[in-house]
This record gives sequence, C-alpha cells and structure tokens, in this order.
Amino acid sequence: MRDPYFYDDCDVLQNKLGIKNEKLLEEAEVDISCNAIYEITTLSLRGNYDFDHLCKFHAYIFKDIYEWAGQWRTVLIEKAEAILGYMSIEYAKPDLIEKEATIVLDRMNSIKWQELSLDGQAMELSACMADLWKVHPFREGNTRAVITFICQYADEKGMQMDRQLFEKNAAYMRNALVAATAIFEEGDFRKCDYLLDIVKESIKRGSKF
Repeated sequence: MRDPYFYDDCDVLQNKLGIKNEKLLEEAEVDISCNAIYEITTLSLRGNYDFDHLCKFHAYIFKDIYEWAGQWRTVLIEKAEAILGYMSIEYAKPDLIEKEATIVLDRMNSIKWQELSLDGQAMELSACMADLWKVHPFREGNTRAVITFICQYADEKGMQMDRQLFEKNAAYMRNALVAATAIFEEGDFRKCDYLLDIVKESIKRGSKF
C-alpha cells in the first residue's frame, strides 16, 4: 500500500512548498523548523504538557511545511537505523498513539522533580524523552518536536537545559534515542547511557546560565 503522505508521482512527503525533491525538502524543512523552534524557545508555547500540548508544538514547528502539522499519523511507519543494522524501532500503532503518549506524559507530570538529585533528574527526564519519542506520534518531525517539548518542560520544572548541546549533536541525539528505545519482541536491546549522559550534561550546563 502506498504511503498516503507521499505525492502520487514520487516518494516525497506532500508539502506546502510544492517541493518534490527529497534533499531540497529536507533543507527547507531544517531552515523553517529551526526558526520556529527558536521562536518557541524565545516566547514559550503555553499548555498543560499533555498530548494536546505536544501536538501544538509539532503544529507550530511544521505549520509552514505540512498540512498535517500537529496531527498524529494515520499509518504505520518504519525507519531503517544504521546502528540497529538497518532495522527499525517498533513505533506505536496509529490507533494507540494518543494512549501510549498519554501514559508517558502522565508519568512525567507525576514526578516530583525538585526532590531529585541531578542524577535522578537526568535519569527520569531521559527515560521520559525516550519513551515519548518511541511513540513517534507524527509522520515526520518527531525528534525535533519531542526534544523542544521536553526542554521547555524541564525549564519550567527548574531544570534549565542547554539546548545548543542537542542542536550541535543532532546525529548523536537521534542515535541515542534509537539506542534507548531498542525493544523488540525478540528482547530488550536498549543502551540508555548515551542519552542519559547528554541529557545530564545539558542540565549541568543549563544550570550555569
């Protein structure tokens, strides 16, 4: 079955820019989304840090690129990951997206963050980030939306984060998220230390601002 998010005549996501070249779309997407993320970082995007709030983050970041910005995906997706031997993380099925994301967000919002040590904060925050990312609610743009959402949440809980650390190490961050969510029917192959380390370092650097 053909992915309904693609144009009929090429394997490129339908977009408001009318771009049908994958590389050009990627470049435009990076430019536009980075500007939107900067705006969010400057102004903040208010909400209750529930699933609807997460969708608002995605909508703001990608509103000028995709008609479906802020809407959770309606199809199963797979993404070949080099660090997994080109296997894909098992993302949430479309009909379970809201439920699985809400479970993570309810857990995140129940944590008494100020009672935790730096190590405890980093461990819980990296776990929540990984679990929310594993849901992969949107057809595209999950990593940017989830990280931006989590960073603003952490700031409000007194864990100001150095966002530039994530931006400058974008490839590392994605691989760290993949490694932290590598759970399959065959077994649990997660390696969470990579994500934990960069989240902890981000909190440490942010506390110096």
